[in-house]
Amino acid sequence: MRVFATLPQENLRKVRSTAQAIEADGYDGVVAMENKHDPFLALAVAGTATERIELHTGVAIAFARTPMVVANVGWDLAGSTGGRFVVGLGSQVRAHNERRFSVTWTPPAPRMREYVQVLRAIWRCWKTGEKPALEGEHYRFTLMTPNFVPEPIDAPPPAVMIAAVGPAMLKVAAEECDGVKLHGFCTRKYLTDKIVPRIVAGLTKTGRERSQYEISGGGFLATGPDDESVAHRFEWVRQRVAFYGSTPAYYPVLAIHGLEDLGHKLNALTRQGRWSEMAREVPDDIAHLFAAVGRHDQIVAAIDQRFGGLVDALTLRGDGASEVPPDLLQDIRRLPHLFRGFARQD
Repeated sequence: MRVFATLPQENLRKVRSTAQAIEADGYDGVVAMENKHDPFLALAVAGTATERIELHTGVAIAFARTPMVVANVGWDLAGSTGGRFVVGLGSQVRAHNERRFSVTWTPPAPRMREYVQVLRAIWRCWKTGEKPALEGEHYRFTLMTPNFVPEPIDAPPPAVMIAAVGPAMLKVAAEECDGVKLHGFCTRKYLTDKIVPRIVAGLTKTGRERSQYEISGGGFLATGPDDESVAHRFEWVRQRVAFYGSTPAYYPVLAIHGLEDLGHKLNALTRQGRWSEMAREVPDDIAHLFAAVGRHDQIVAAIDQRFGGLVDALTLRGDGASEVPPDLLQDIRRLPHLFRGFARQD
């Protein structure tokens, strides 16, 4: 199992030492998210401070940026880090696009497909001189003059992964991308019944190998050195399940377990502003569906049972999780997975 950690993003002065410690501890990579802070800045600092770990946005909000903006920063980060940067993109939901990012909303899956296609077309133009000639419904790339072509990089362009929950976006992830970043609001049954079959179908359709495609995430972790710390973390999981379960976009995950009524109840509480009451609506058995739970001496088996054979990568450090001892980290990394490396996009 590949193991990632999150970076501190609230103060860029903390990034260098944290990234170096993460690399020294043996993690496979770091993730920077777009919640309160820009996800690219911390990765730029981490990339210049490290030599081995991968650097992922997990995820950057796509539609708030044009493909050219992401192509530029992705090219620069890939070139500066020897190809260790991976673009992770997400659509976000309609309300945040319209009311937080001031972006016009359109059906996200076809727009994301076009977005990824334009990204790759830009990088091919810069890498090979291919003429820009892509005109889609949402994006155009038909102009590139020498003055705006960046210098060549001694690395392939970044791999591209997208966040996906529902069937339409999973289809895009499987057919257009190098991997998928699954939401924590996910159960093993949703993985086996809905996600993996769609990924396999998309890879088969495009003639690609599963070994070159990464499936990341797909659940939460609740671990710690003792039962008390596990219980504390499990309450964090319960709160996350309540929060995400209130969002209609995530109802398909509840539906596969016959829990649609829970989603409607949680959504009603958000509309009434009763945020503090939501977690009480999520019983232990439902919260357990979304997480691997156990003390440090139990968590390897719990991760294997919850994610084994389906997922290639997890984020262990961050989101309030306790520090994972180095020997435990290596035990988790020894769990088998199918991903062996991204195909080069030269």
